[in-house]
Amino acid sequence: MLGQLLGSVNKERVLIYLFVRGKGYPREISRFYKSALYPLQKALENLEAAGVIVSKSVGKTREYEFNPRYAARTELQALIGRAFELYPLGLRDELRTNRSRPRRAGKPL
Repeated sequence: MLGQLLGSVNKERVLIYLFVRGKGYPREISRFYKSALYPLQKALENLEAAGVIVSKSVGKTREYEFNPRYAARTELQALIGRAFELYPLGLRDELRTNRSRPRRAGKPL
Protein backbone atom coordinates (compact mmCIF):
# COMPACT_ATOMS: atom_id res chain seq x y z
CA MET A 1 0.00 0.00 0.00
CA LEU A 2 2.70 2.50 1.02
CA GLY A 3 5.40 0.66 -0.92
CA GLN A 4 4.94 2.86 -3.99
CA LEU A 5 5.11 6.02 -1.92
CA LEU A 6 8.14 4.91 0.09
CA GLY A 7 9.90 3.33 -2.88
CA SER A 8 10.10 -0.13 -1.31
CA VAL A 9 7.70 -2.68 0.08
CA ASN A 10 10.38 -3.55 2.65
CA LYS A 11 10.35 0.00 4.03
CA GLU A 12 6.59 -0.29 4.38
CA ARG A 13 6.95 -3.60 6.21
CA VAL A 14 9.56 -2.18 8.58
CA LEU A 15 7.52 0.94 9.37
CA ILE A 16 4.28 -1.01 9.91
CA TYR A 17 6.09 -3.51 12.15
CA LEU A 18 7.74 -0.79 14.24
CA PHE A 19 4.48 1.17 14.41
CA VAL A 20 2.57 -1.78 15.84
CA ARG A 21 5.23 -3.40 18.03
CA GLY A 22 7.24 -0.32 19.01
CA LYS A 23 10.62 -1.88 18.34
CA GLY A 24 12.17 -4.82 16.55
CA TYR A 25 15.30 -6.30 15.10
CA PRO A 26 15.96 -7.36 11.49
CA ARG A 27 15.71 -11.14 11.85
CA GLU A 28 12.49 -10.86 13.85
CA ILE A 29 10.93 -8.69 11.13
CA SER A 30 12.10 -10.96 8.32
CA ARG A 31 10.72 -14.04 10.10
CA PHE A 32 7.38 -12.36 10.64
CA TYR A 33 7.00 -11.43 6.96
CA LYS A 34 8.70 -14.67 5.78
CA SER A 35 11.03 -12.65 3.58
CA ALA A 36 14.76 -12.40 2.97
CA LEU A 37 16.84 -10.72 5.66
CA TYR A 38 19.17 -8.62 3.49
CA PRO A 39 16.50 -6.40 1.81
CA LEU A 40 14.98 -5.63 5.21
CA GLN A 41 18.41 -4.76 6.60
CA LYS A 42 18.96 -2.36 3.68
CA ALA A 43 15.54 -0.78 4.30
CA LEU A 44 16.40 -0.35 7.98
CA GLU A 45 19.76 1.21 7.09
CA ASN A 46 18.12 3.64 4.64
CA LEU A 47 15.43 4.66 7.13
CA GLU A 48 18.05 5.15 9.83
CA ALA A 49 20.22 7.24 7.48
CA ALA A 50 17.14 9.40 6.78
CA GLY A 51 16.63 9.90 10.53
CA VAL A 52 13.21 8.21 10.62
CA ILE A 53 14.32 5.40 12.93
CA VAL A 54 17.15 4.91 15.39
CA SER A 55 18.94 1.80 16.56
CA LYS A 56 20.75 0.65 19.66
CA SER A 57 22.73 -2.43 20.54
CA VAL A 58 21.10 -4.86 22.93
CA GLY A 59 23.75 -7.50 23.50
CA LYS A 60 24.70 -8.75 20.05
CA THR A 61 21.41 -7.61 18.53
CA ARG A 62 20.70 -4.27 16.85
CA GLU A 63 17.22 -3.09 17.86
CA TYR A 64 15.32 -0.42 15.90
CA GLU A 65 12.51 1.96 16.84
CA PHE A 66 11.03 5.25 15.64
CA ASN A 67 13.25 8.27 16.20
CA PRO A 68 11.47 10.40 18.84
CA ARG A 69 13.31 13.48 17.52
CA TYR A 70 12.21 13.04 13.89
CA ALA A 71 10.37 16.26 12.95
CA ALA A 72 7.49 14.61 11.05
CA ARG A 73 7.16 11.57 13.30
CA THR A 74 3.56 12.18 14.36
CA GLU A 75 2.43 12.82 10.78
CA LEU A 76 4.28 9.75 9.50
CA GLN A 77 2.84 7.57 12.24
CA ALA A 78 -0.66 8.87 11.45
CA LEU A 79 -0.15 7.87 7.81
CA ILE A 80 1.20 4.47 8.79
CA GLY A 81 -1.67 3.98 11.23
CA ARG A 82 -4.18 4.69 8.48
CA ALA A 83 -2.43 2.23 6.15
CA PHE A 84 -2.42 -0.36 8.95
CA GLU A 85 -6.20 -0.03 9.31
CA LEU A 86 -6.52 -1.07 5.65
CA TYR A 87 -4.50 -4.28 6.15
CA PRO A 88 -6.43 -7.58 6.25
CA LEU A 89 -7.82 -8.35 9.69
CA GLY A 90 -5.81 -11.56 10.08
CA LEU A 91 -2.52 -9.79 9.41
CA ARG A 92 -3.43 -6.97 11.80
CA ASP A 93 -4.18 -9.45 14.57
CA GLU A 94 -0.97 -11.37 13.90
CA LEU A 95 1.07 -8.16 14.04
CA ARG A 96 -0.51 -7.15 17.34
CA THR A 97 0.22 -10.54 18.91
CA ASN A 98 3.69 -10.50 20.40
CA ARG A 99 4.56 -14.00 21.54
CA SER A 100 7.95 -13.42 23.09
CA ARG A 101 8.34 -14.84 26.54
CA PRO A 102 11.31 -15.19 28.85
CA ARG A 103 13.50 -18.24 28.61
CA ARG A 104 13.25 -20.81 31.36
CA ALA A 105 16.15 -20.56 33.81
CA GLY A 106 18.85 -23.09 33.02
CA LYS A 107 17.50 -23.90 29.56
CA PRO A 108 20.37 -24.73 27.19
CA LEU A 109 20.88 -22.58 24.12
